Amino acid sequence: MQRKISKKRDLEIALSRIKPHPEPKVWLEQYTIPPDSAAHILHLATFTFNDVIGKVVFDLGCGTGRLGIGAAILGAKEVVGVDIDLMSVKEANRSAKAFGVHDRTSWVTADIDSIHGSCDTVIQNPPFGVQRRTIDRGFIQKALEVGKVVYSLHKSGAGNREFINRFVRKCGGNVKGIFQMTLRIPLTFKFHSKRTHPVKVDLYRIVKGKNVE
Repeated sequence: MQRKISKKRDLEIALSRIKPHPEPKVWLEQYTIPPDSAAHILHLATFTFNDVIGKVVFDLGCGTGRLGIGAAILGAKEVVGVDIDLMSVKEANRSAKAFGVHDRTSWVTADIDSIHGSCDTVIQNPPFGVQRRTIDRGFIQKALEVGKVVYSLHKSGAGNREFINRFVRKCGGNVKGIFQMTLRIPLTFKFHSKRTHPVKVDLYRIVKGKNVE
């Protein structure tokens, strides 16, 4: 049974119950977003910008569903999660049922290129393009194709910010805010040498339309 959650700490605790991918693949860059980071993003989108409650939300590259399920918990009207990995989608579906939000969530196994339709908000943690260069561009492009407002995580750095701002404008969007964060990624792959690896990232809030205020 779902209970109403509004405090960020309570949301973080709830999201920690959603399991990470049991067999993450390096080439897909399957790093499950930490629950504290997911809670921060969702709380910002919900209570600072009013982009979640009563909205249709897409989670592109949803993984096991922390962002999408969190949006549903906070009051999204409908959530659609998309991931190319079938195991991720199955885990997300199981967790949605456990949280009592399965009636407002749909989970699709597909490449994002095959996704059509429209939504109010996209909240996504796309691959950073470490294993497959430029893959993050496809997520930005698709997000602006289907969504009115986009929250998207990308590696930090002045060069990255300059490029992403330019690419967003090319895709018909306008960066309205950049929020610096640190993801603390737990030991996931064999080449990891530390229990947690901090990664500096930027959360972009993007609005469709070049001159939108």
